[in-house]
Amino acid sequence: MSENIFPLDTSGNPALCSGPEHQACIEQALAAATELCNRLGLRLTPVRKRVLELVWQSHRPLGAYEILAQLSEGDAKPAAPPTVYRALDFLLEHGLVHRLASLNAFIGCDRPHQAHQGHFLICRLCRVAHELPHDDIDRAVEQAAAALGFAVEQQVVEVSGICAPCRMQA
Repeated sequence: MSENIFPLDTSGNPALCSGPEHQACIEQALAAATELCNRLGLRLTPVRKRVLELVWQSHRPLGAYEILAQLSEGDAKPAAPPTVYRALDFLLEHGLVHRLASLNAFIGCDRPHQAHQGHFLICRLCRVAHELPHDDIDRAVEQAAAALGFAVEQQVVEVSGICAPCRMQA
């Protein structure tokens, strides 16, 4: 398992933070992004930083238009869709967020300091997503692909199901 910048639950997965811990979780993500950008000589512009903050404010994946609506709240001049898409492209390119294709949405990366593929458990009821920090999934896919002579360029695993809190409510 890889080092994670956020607290882990008893299963070794990132724990969802709530209450006062939630703000600390957001601040940790922004600090990690700032450190990464400084180290790589990249500009974390105010818009990019705000988009990242909005993504981290919810543990459920957000679509670009949800981000756009939140970004434009209270502004005299609302942001345009290309502004959000450019910010998301930057954040994706530098490993600060992941795109979940099945939801056409984005979620913050809890390991931006480490190159890795995305593996997610997504609750189909509440839409909360957990990123799995297990490198053995990467290795298993790479080995299976190599055995078939296939060159993996990108791998994202999205597993849909029902999370424990939703199962308990049912």
